[in-house]
Parts: sequence; structure tokens; C-alpha cells
Amino acid sequence: MTDKPESDSSVAPEHRRTIKSFVMRAGRMTEAQQRGVEQGWPQFGLNLEQGLLDLDQVFGRSAPRSLEIGFGMGQSLLEMAEKAPEQDFIGIEVHRPGVGSLLNGALKAGLTNLRVYDCDAIEVLDKAIPDASLDRLMLFFPDPWHKKKHHKRRIVQLAFAEKVRQKLKVGGIFHMATDWQPYAEHMLEIMNAAPGYRNQSPDGTWVPRPEERPITNFEKRGERLGHGVWDLKFERVE
Repeated sequence: MTDKPESDSSVAPEHRRTIKSFVMRAGRMTEAQQRGVEQGWPQFGLNLEQGLLDLDQVFGRSAPRSLEIGFGMGQSLLEMAEKAPEQDFIGIEVHRPGVGSLLNGALKAGLTNLRVYDCDAIEVLDKAIPDASLDRLMLFFPDPWHKKKHHKRRIVQLAFAEKVRQKLKVGGIFHMATDWQPYAEHMLEIMNAAPGYRNQSPDGTWVPRPEERPITNFEKRGERLGHGVWDLKFERVE
């Protein structure tokens, strides 16, 4: 890359390089995943070219709305959408096989309360999600970027917390979960410093795993290996 550094004022803001919090993974698509994309995308897919969404129009009703960033293979998002048909769900994932897996599952389940983006979550928040439109934003097991030199890539930063706050309704919940304690501590530090939020933990740290967050195969494997999981829930209060 020959991008000029972000501090170079000769580069227009919209063309400056931004730090990505994810790594684009191609991965091989199974037949089921490919079928999910081909058959499910026309029904469930959303794209940035649609611009700022009218969510009532997208779903054909007014209902509580949740958005998950980085749904992986889609297991937990699919389960949540199946168990709460009275709610609407939007998922964002850049891993194409995961998108295909979720769409294939949604087709089999006959869901109507799910929509999907396959692009950068920050762009979706900036360009597509109206302010004060979400009841919940979920971020489960994001890349912890273990090395100190990569901590700047962690998605949970003050600017991101403020962006999420803008998209949540007052009373809406930002729910995070991680199996990496140093990242949980980082999240807690950032969210305690972010204005307009209240920690829902009685002791100001973590909350027990909420029933509405399904236990994924990834989490079950971690439990077998003795890994802990930390859930944080912060409510928008202003």
C-alpha cells in the first residue's frame, strides 16, 4: 500500500485510510452456503446503495429491532430470530461462508424477521441505520487483537461507543461478549468512559450470561477448554 498517513492534510478525509477491525477471510463455500446466498439474498439481503433505511418499510411493520455485528456462521442470530418472531433482526458479516450459512438457515426456518448486510459494519451504521432506531446492538466474540501493537484495531473504542449510542434508542442496550478477559477489561474501561451509558451490572463489571444470548458451539468448545466468557450490557440513558 502507498497510502499517505492519516495525518497528511493533503488527503481528503473520505479517502484517508481507516483502520479495519476485521480481517477479510474468503473461505470455501459449501453447497448449502452457496444455495443460501443464491436463494436467500434476494429475500434477506440489504446493501449500502439503498441508503438510509426506513426500517418499518424494510420489515413491513413496527417492532423491536436488534442488530448484530459480526455474526460469524450465524448460529446465535438465527436462533434469536426463530425464538422471537415478534422482533426484527439485522445481521452484519464480512465472511461470505457465514453469510451463506445464515441465509440457508433462514430459508429452512421460513423466517421473515431477518435482514443481512455483507459489508463493513461501520459503513452500515454510518450510511444505513437511522439514529435512535435500535433497541439493541450486539457484539459477540469480536476479534480481540491480542498483540498490544494491534489494540488500535479493536472495534470497541470511544468513537465506536458513541456511534452505537447514536443508533440506539434511549433505553436501548449495547450488549458485548468476549472469551478474552483482557479484552473484556478493555471494553469495560472504554464503556465506563463513554458518555450517555449506564452499566447494567449491579457491581459495575460484568453481567451473567443473559438468557437471550444463545450459547454457540464456539462458546461450548471454550467452556470445555476452561475458557471464561464475559458479558457486558450498557444502556443508553441520554
